[in-house]
Amino acid sequence: MTDQLAGPAPATTTARGRRLPRLVVGGRDLTVQAAFVTLIVLLVATAALTSDVFLTPANLTNLLKQMVTTGLLAFGMLVVILTGGIDLSVGSVVAFSGIVTAGLVAGLPIPLAMAVGVATGIGFGLVNGVLVARFGLAPFVVTLAALTTIRGLAFVYSEVPIAPEDPAFFTLGSALAGPIPVSTLIMLAVFLAGGIFLTRTPAGRSIVAIGGNAETVRLAGINVRRHVALAYTISGACAGLAGVILASRVGIAQPSVGVAFELDAIAACVIGGASLAGGRGSTRATFGGVLVLVLINNLLNLYGVQSFWQQVLKGLIIIAVILVQRTNRVRT
Repeated sequence: MTDQLAGPAPATTTARGRRLPRLVVGGRDLTVQAAFVTLIVLLVATAALTSDVFLTPANLTNLLKQMVTTGLLAFGMLVVILTGGIDLSVGSVVAFSGIVTAGLVAGLPIPLAMAVGVATGIGFGLVNGVLVARFGLAPFVVTLAALTTIRGLAFVYSEVPIAPEDPAFFTLGSALAGPIPVSTLIMLAVFLAGGIFLTRTPAGRSIVAIGGNAETVRLAGINVRRHVALAYTISGACAGLAGVILASRVGIAQPSVGVAFELDAIAACVIGGASLAGGRGSTRATFGGVLVLVLINNLLNLYGVQSFWQQVLKGLIIIAVILVQRTNRVRT
């Protein structure tokens, strides 16, 4: 996980002799970081003081497992948001990847079935990316259409839930490495590798720069279409992996799962300070957004708050954070 990524700043020279916007990496807003830490501490303290269940090993382990789906989707969403796009299809990809994997377990080795599940996510992400990058379609429209299309395909594949009988299928979602779920370690590895990708590799830095000024990046000799398509492919891969892990964790795959998961992913990115206009975001802050969101969800569940009120709260959080970001930009 890395520090804040920002859009174009002073230029550096590319291998082709052109000028590429330099990415400002490592700029730290200590006020924002302090606010994040304070919020997380307050949430944990509130939960610990008001619930006898929160600090139990079972709840903490469950909390770590619940972070995985939101975390993977949030990282993929962050990569797309950095380009100035959005991916509304991730919840449907989770459902399709999970149910395809569960359906293939009976006829294929489990690792191969899971690989196919992740591959379906990669395929859907690539299609979204090509439609956005190659044909210039609006990301909102493309991924909204994909949301309904992929959800329909999940129901075409199976109208009823699929519950694999092989106990080995549940290993990925339930295995522990000491006190930490293996699935949580996978999510952390994705954030770590993703942070390095976005800040230390030409492709990752180009993705961030595109959100800041795509035309400048194009003039610098960078293939904007290819990198935008790559961003959506990464989002699809993360959604496919999330679907496979979720099906393994709960032991059953349903075509109806994943509704509004995209809202959680967007909320985590926005809470982490990512700009929906593109070019600005942070893997570290996005992970903090995931942690805040999961803590709030866990606390509300412990209080017995109904799920639809939780959705209301998430929507209000997104609006509030966007208003704060806009106010800060106006002041600066």
